[in-house]
Amino acid sequence: MTRIPEKDRDILEQAMYLPMLLTILERDRTIFDKTGFKLKEPYLQLIEETIKAVQRDLKEARNAMRKGQMKVEQVARDEAFTMFIFIYKGFEEQHNYFNPRIRNKVQELMEYYLYNRYKNKEQANI
Repeated sequence: MTRIPEKDRDILEQAMYLPMLLTILERDRTIFDKTGFKLKEPYLQLIEETIKAVQRDLKEARNAMRKGQMKVEQVARDEAFTMFIFIYKGFEEQHNYFNPRIRNKVQELMEYYLYNRYKNKEQANI
């Protein structure tokens, strides 16, 4: 049983997943930059704006973690699982995440940041 409230656990997981997403976006930006697209600038701009949005949200998560005395650290990884330690107000909890679950969550976040966040803004303006 976890002592960490769901809201705070979500912040800790954001601090886990968003750096992974940034790594993927940075790698994709490099690939797009090196490929022979005739009009690669729109793709690069989309990736660049997405990176900025992810960085903003990661900064907010880190600020919330600092205020809430929270920390997350990856401690072990094998072919099936990755173990993280969540430090919450002096208490430590170990959490194992199934690597395909991590990949799926990062993919969901990528979809959100690349296009679903724009859908949400459009629906709010209707």
